[in-house]
Amino acid sequence: MAYSDFTISKLKSDCGLTVVERQNLFGGVAEIDIPAGLEVTLLRYLPLAQNMNTEKGRSEMLIAPMLFEVKLRNPDTVSIFSGIEFSVDPSAGLNGRCDFILSRNPLQLALTAPVCMLMEAKKEDIVACIPQCLAEMVAAQRFNRAEGIPDGPIYGVVTTGILWRFLRLDGTHASVDSVEYFIRTPGAIFGILTAMALGTLPTSVA
Repeated sequence: MAYSDFTISKLKSDCGLTVVERQNLFGGVAEIDIPAGLEVTLLRYLPLAQNMNTEKGRSEMLIAPMLFEVKLRNPDTVSIFSGIEFSVDPSAGLNGRCDFILSRNPLQLALTAPVCMLMEAKKEDIVACIPQCLAEMVAAQRFNRAEGIPDGPIYGVVTTGILWRFLRLDGTHASVDSVEYFIRTPGAIFGILTAMALGTLPTSVA
């Protein structure tokens, strides 16, 4: 068993999660302007990414550039990991390879303090991939506890590269944002990603 084998029912029974949807979960987060060059690049690559219709293509053209910008703007605070094995508790099915992990620690040599798990939606089906992302978030929570890191929200993202949906885990309470963000408004997506990575979300949504 691995992250991809989880369902909402299994998360409830095995991990004790309650899962709810909240309208506009991160609506209070301010947009952040991204460099004009990056915005042009994203919009320029959008038609090609849509026509290629592969997860790898969307990842390289639309997802990775956004995450790398978060790291570049916050080099002393944030680290980013791509495609690493993240096996926290194989006996519980909390094992497998993660697409991207944002950490609230600048160290790139080893993963420390994961705070945001991001996965590419398989077959462009965001809803079907939410259980896997939540399982990865549970693993991040357990990883931090084992490392003696104080409990705090763990965040998640499921994205096609074109549409982005955000999640949040507090203890055993999981919230799934009912809003999907479109890559044509990258400032909103970048604002949420940055606030997640830095822990600066407003109290009303943090």
